[in-house]
Amino acid sequence: MNTLLPVTPQLGVVMALLALAAAGVAVLGRLGHSRAILTASVRAAVQLAVVSFAIVWAIIYLPAVAAFLVVMYLVASVTAGRRITRGRAVWWAALPVAAGTAPVLVLMIVTGVLPVRGIVLVPVTGILLGGCLTATALSGRRALDELRQRHGEVEAALSLGFSVRDAALEICRPAAAQALVPALDQTRTVGLVTLPGAFVGMMLAGSGPVQAGAVQLAVLIALLAAESLAVVVTIELAARGRFPV
Repeated sequence: MNTLLPVTPQLGVVMALLALAAAGVAVLGRLGHSRAILTASVRAAVQLAVVSFAIVWAIIYLPAVAAFLVVMYLVASVTAGRRITRGRAVWWAALPVAAGTAPVLVLMIVTGVLPVRGIVLVPVTGILLGGCLTATALSGRRALDELRQRHGEVEAALSLGFSVRDAALEICRPAAAQALVPALDQTRTVGLVTLPGAFVGMMLAGSGPVQAGAVQLAVLIALLAAESLAVVVTIELAARGRFPV
């Protein structure tokens, strides 16, 4: 029996009221995201409902698991790319998302840390993809913002003999690297400020606190490694002009 949030009609009503309240606050505060808050809330509800039923079937068969992971990867790549740029260039975001997720996932599987079972692969891969999505989108946007606002400094570096790539890196890398701050803060404050999903989920499933803590630690450190790789590759792509400024 679920002891955290019982699924009742009252839960649906409260979620709807919170979404409307968030949109209302965005309107009053002139944040400009009121419609996005409502559409994101509705999409989340629909997508989670579909995934909740699909995943029960998918995790039983490894080919279905592989297909499910590919879909997750494609959605993460397109979403990250659209946060950075437009047009065909959005697909360049697939590179940092893969560069961050794949090596970490392979290492965990090869060493036996991550069992090759759908019930384990799907959530862990989803966590890594989600982290790389955020890191790629944030670092890409910050890199392009810096290159736009400090175009004169790039030109000055070029006049001093820097290559186009090196000049761009000098300008955009410090700001883009700040995309790692959310992951760093989450890792630094785990257990003191927040109890993340993996820890809470395992505890609710009946695992001991030590085992739950070990799994959560592995997830957090894996996220740091994956996001670091994603940020490095994103900055490199931005410096090489793969994301049009």
